Amino acid sequence: MLNMEEWMDIHLLSRQGHSIRSIARLTSLSRNTVRRALRQQHAHQPYDSTNRNSKLDQFKPYVEKRSAECGLSAVRLLEEIRGMGYEGGVHTLRRFLETLPGNGKRLDKATIRFETPPGRQAQADWAYCGRFTDALGRAVSIYAFVIVLSFSRYMYVEFTTSMKLETLIACHLEAFNYFGGWPQTILYDNMKQVRLGPGEFNPLFVDFANHYGVMPKTHRVRRPRTKGKVERMVDYVKDNFLNGRVFVDIEDLNTQCRHWLDQRANTRVHSTTGARPLELLAQENLTALDHAPEYRLSHKSTRKVDREGYVSYQRSRYSVPPEHVGKTVIVEQDERKIVVRSKDLIIATHDAAAKSGLCVTAREHVEAMWKLSLGRAMPPATHWELTFNQNIAAVQLSVYEEVAR
Repeated sequence: MLNMEEWMDIHLLSRQGHSIRSIARLTSLSRNTVRRALRQQHAHQPYDSTNRNSKLDQFKPYVEKRSAECGLSAVRLLEEIRGMGYEGGVHTLRRFLETLPGNGKRLDKATIRFETPPGRQAQADWAYCGRFTDALGRAVSIYAFVIVLSFSRYMYVEFTTSMKLETLIACHLEAFNYFGGWPQTILYDNMKQVRLGPGEFNPLFVDFANHYGVMPKTHRVRRPRTKGKVERMVDYVKDNFLNGRVFVDIEDLNTQCRHWLDQRANTRVHSTTGARPLELLAQENLTALDHAPEYRLSHKSTRKVDREGYVSYQRSRYSVPPEHVGKTVIVEQDERKIVVRSKDLIIATHDAAAKSGLCVTAREHVEAMWKLSLGRAMPPATHWELTFNQNIAAVQLSVYEEVAR
């Protein structure tokens, strides 16, 4: 027969949305026992709650204080009070937290979860983590890049002071090294580093994705929960890692975060999968790191080819084949070379201008422009006429004199 605590655990997990199978796994009870308990409105074993001692009693003041100060989750508080000697379970702690002011459950974020096969997808996002004063007294914004493999829930986090495209790509490279490879697709929100607008991806980011054969995808507008796995991981990072901790600088922040990833986030038993992310990582079948050379983070930018067949770059102009007039291309500087590309195709290579203000032109580009110009049909010449053959009646001066009298 179930005791009161077991019966309450079952009903609490059910209210949280867990299935009978999931509840049975989490409580180590049979599914039939769980079903019977859910059909019962009251536990068989009566008890006097006023006289019943709880393993949590001596820790309740600490839990109340930490919850009021930082709003820590039950999982995070469990880690802290277990280090203080608590031997009870997380569900007892959750029941107590629900009695505290402001800790009622919320259903406004309810959504449908979709699971993906191994190696198919990762989800990535930026998270703003606040503004802090550095050693020089300057206000610095801190951001967290969070990426999670959708099947295993194996996660990588890196804190930065910028969300520029170069930083985003650098974070991806670190994540691929941490994962030991990369998935087939990565899902993002509509961040401008990935998508410039409806139907238009950022060509610089597409260049990076194509290098690894990764397909970038973005969720539908106003549907951020499409990437709910990384959204939950962002909340998990803020609550389980950041909340209530102190860091010396961003280097210390990332060092502590790496330790937390290795020792906690990726080694805990995930509540949804019922397994440790580290154990499921081997089943991801990611594309191996040696499948492609590491992407070079050289200085790149996008430019639009003007009507004369040139792109402007660092105050100089460089020619390209005339068929690219009006197109957006990628301009990359590699040492003393300027490389212009349209998607994966290199369309022009020049020596970098010796000084700003120069116009660097390839002879073949000029010849192609002349051929294109001469081959065009000439528009009809403007034609207009001016004639002075109109007959104008001559009026005698005496008529005007008569009118003026």
